[in-house]
Amino acid sequence: MAARTPHTTHHTPHTTHHTPHTTHHTPQPLASKSLAPILLFAYNRPIHTKQTLQALIQNPLAKESHLIIYSDAPKTSNHKEQVQQVRRYLYDIQAQNTAKSLFLDITIIERPYNFGLADSIIDGVSQVMRDFGKAIILEDDIVVSPVFLDYMNASLERYSDNPKVWSISAWGFPIDSSGLGDCYFWRCPHCWGWASWSDRWQYFKRDIQWVFDNFNAHDIAYINFDGVGNYWNDFLLNAQGKIKSWAIFNYLIAYKHNALTLTPNISYVKQIGFDGSGVHCGEEGNVFNTPYINTKFPISYPDKIIESTLALERVQDFTKHLKKPFHIRVKNKLFRSLKALTGGGQANLESSLENLAFALNPKPTQQSHYFQTHHFTQPCNNPPLTHSHHIYLKVAS
Repeated sequence: MAARTPHTTHHTPHTTHHTPHTTHHTPQPLASKSLAPILLFAYNRPIHTKQTLQALIQNPLAKESHLIIYSDAPKTSNHKEQVQQVRRYLYDIQAQNTAKSLFLDITIIERPYNFGLADSIIDGVSQVMRDFGKAIILEDDIVVSPVFLDYMNASLERYSDNPKVWSISAWGFPIDSSGLGDCYFWRCPHCWGWASWSDRWQYFKRDIQWVFDNFNAHDIAYINFDGVGNYWNDFLLNAQGKIKSWAIFNYLIAYKHNALTLTPNISYVKQIGFDGSGVHCGEEGNVFNTPYINTKFPISYPDKIIESTLALERVQDFTKHLKKPFHIRVKNKLFRSLKALTGGGQANLESSLENLAFALNPKPTQQSHYFQTHHFTQPCNNPPLTHSHHIYLKVAS
């Protein structure tokens, strides 16, 4: 998933004015019907980076594709040697590509200082989208199928002129694939191997205040898979400054544009970062991987661009069985109970939530009052259940 560093920002990161050190000239933009460039974001995991690149090389279309690699600088001195190992490997691959035997071209961009994954992706994707109009994006812990590039490029070409399709995902929840076709449309744009176009990415912004101003209770329920998941909490953690990520904002913006993401019935990628080596990937994340990687291509596409209700139901069922933190399970149960008691009406629901929040915290501290009126522009130390309701009420007002 997207990187999470303990620092927040309340505006789109201003990183593009810094000129990173480039070891190779950026290739010329591709023609509209040619293959999309591949972006790879690497940091300090040489073994994972090698696995990712070796799998990518197995794609027949790799030899016809530009590869642009963003190598982030070490955040601490402890990461310096690992970053250097990654870069040595990248330059070895570049040297092996002199006859274009691996990729059409390889560009390596060394960040002059540590951007962090969120800012690095926002900056890198924005730059390449401006130059090429479309892009395929990978991180250094994503092993791809041998037909990954076939699927991504064919799908990019198919939906290039349709703004209802926000992105192409190579990953999907490991749900029962029967009845879903080869791929389906789904509300959430995933970040484990994805692609998009410049005319859709241009709307991206990591703007916390904009989210508070534009999302209500109905919107939040949608983001949470109709009240079953907890994706909204990713935004709250960003708002509190506890994490710094980008993918949740892409999801929120896609929703406001009434757009969907094309998703395979079986993933074309495998996440290999669930070994404790990543900044934010623990071993428990293996539940999100499928037993095997999809190798089917060509494929059939959906007849209409509408969300698959069958996929939604199965993702909801999958999500329900994930073990959530206790306070999240309590909050979700209270939400569903209140919705049932109030008949589901938004006004009644918000009134009930307001009463519940007051009962949980009848005498807010000065700090909690500050966060209610200032949209959590600073970290919050109140109990999770209480401050979650305060944020919810503020957004729903």
